[in-house]
Amino acid sequence: MIMKDLKKKNFTPFIVPVTLFLTIFFLACNITSPYFEEEDDDDETEVQASDNEETISEAESNNDGDHEESSDYTWSTSDVDVISLNGSSISESSDGAETSGSTLTIGSAGNYSLSGTLNDGQIIVNAGDDDLIRLILNGVDIASQNSAPIYIKSAEKVIVIVNDGTENTLTDGSSYNYDDAEDEEPNATLFSKTDLTVYGEGKLTLDANFNDAINCKDGLIIDINKLAISAVDDGIRGKDYLIIKDGTISIDAGGDGLKSDNDNDDTRGYIEILTADLDITASGDAISASTDILIEDGTFDLVTNGSNSSYSSSSTKGIKAGVNTIINAGTFDITCNEDAIHSDQTITINGGTYTISASDDGIHADYDLAIYDADVTISKSYEGIESTSGNMYIEGGTYVVNSSDDGLNLAAGGDRMGGGWGKSASSSSYTMYLNPDNLAIYAQGDGIDSNGSVEVSGGNIIVHGPTSSGNGSLDYDYSFEQNGGVLIAAGSSGMLQAPGSSSSQNSVAFIFRSSQSAGTVYHVESSTGNELFTFKSSKTFQAIVFSSPNLKKGTSYVLYSGGSASGTSFCGYYTDATYTGGTQKTTFTISSTVSSVSIN
Repeated sequence: MIMKDLKKKNFTPFIVPVTLFLTIFFLACNITSPYFEEEDDDDETEVQASDNEETISEAESNNDGDHEESSDYTWSTSDVDVISLNGSSISESSDGAETSGSTLTIGSAGNYSLSGTLNDGQIIVNAGDDDLIRLILNGVDIASQNSAPIYIKSAEKVIVIVNDGTENTLTDGSSYNYDDAEDEEPNATLFSKTDLTVYGEGKLTLDANFNDAINCKDGLIIDINKLAISAVDDGIRGKDYLIIKDGTISIDAGGDGLKSDNDNDDTRGYIEILTADLDITASGDAISASTDILIEDGTFDLVTNGSNSSYSSSSTKGIKAGVNTIINAGTFDITCNEDAIHSDQTITINGGTYTISASDDGIHADYDLAIYDADVTISKSYEGIESTSGNMYIEGGTYVVNSSDDGLNLAAGGDRMGGGWGKSASSSSYTMYLNPDNLAIYAQGDGIDSNGSVEVSGGNIIVHGPTSSGNGSLDYDYSFEQNGGVLIAAGSSGMLQAPGSSSSQNSVAFIFRSSQSAGTVYHVESSTGNELFTFKSSKTFQAIVFSSPNLKKGTSYVLYSGGSASGTSFCGYYTDATYTGGTQKTTFTISSTVSSVSIN
């Protein structure tokens, strides 16, 4: 259980009143205060970002596979039994099926084409364990008042084919008479106790008024043109696995949207999406798997609204995996009551575009979290991007993170129950590796918070940090190495930290005696007029930490404030800026790896 209402830090001895802090810095230009000293990191284990790269194919090798064969989709039209649904009766002349009133029972392998309407009836598949059944939906409207309209009781596997150009509807009632009362089965509009594939170029609509829309107790494959679901509980549920190969799928669910929940076998309980256009509104999780969630590509519009439905679970996450979440590409728009993307173990994002609004964390992994070349906008979150007990890797891509607490958080075990004020629960073995193209953080808590270490190797990192003295724009327990890129971190000065002296790149901290107004432009250039940075903060602040490969020892610089800037801007940081009309605040010379400049 994560304790998010406590901030357990390991540098309590460094917390001093702001007035004493300012006095220290007015006495010396070089930073020698323990605010800027690195703690002993002899126990730190070096980890390269490439160590965490994981592919979907690697994760697939740990899963049980699927039931699909190429022959599943090939059959002869001469081998099709034609069945007509006539409201309250059924017409058929098949050797493999029999009719009793408005109930059709299929007992042997074959291809069965269904068309017409059943006002209150049922299609039952009760075949042998080696029988392959194809149900071809050729324009059907099947309703059942007290059971599943399609009930697959036994077979080797069943392929439900939704014919091209047809519209098909399955509807159930709000109460069921169970065939198996002990197991409460069937319990879904389309229910299968064996492997099931739903396939075709037509449209299938399921109106689930009792429980789930599709519930398969084995493996489930979806490859359909259009699928529309309304369910009082889960939308699509494949117990052993759920594989979506393609389709335009809309789900309105009182429980989870997509679900695979075999938690007794670590090779099962996974969801894999090759590509899809998914629109899910769920009172539970939008996508939930006991083990892996593997996404190749697609468009995902996911909303979890946490309604008071008695069918919804207590979890209302966007994407939730019990083991690995791996996403290669796609466009994601996620709005949810809890974490938008969550894994109980690891997350690897290899690309894609993400627009996230979360009442809890934007992206959260309990262990390693890696994001490569993604475009991520988190408009609302508690913690923006968080790893609880692992390393964090951000390599390439553009990120804008808004958080009511920390922007990036490497808890390193320090947010877990059992720590506490004055107790060290962090670990030097965990590191946050940052090399984005562009990263901007708007945080009310710490901007970049690592209970372990931080290594920056490149990119533009802009932090609009906290205004309260109880948090810092940068906050780390062990070490912070700035070995490339541009860092601008503006925020309060009460818990000020800067990159450490082991950095290969120089840094400077500007400390102001009083708070500076939001929207004021600050500009640094060399004494010869070469621009280093032009920056406009979105918040009030009392300190700016700046690091750049162009910040050279022995060189003199000038800090200006006010005026105006034009040019290309990323979240307040201007590149190739035209700066005019400012007032000189101070001059300074860099004489060490980490320096400070005090400003009245």
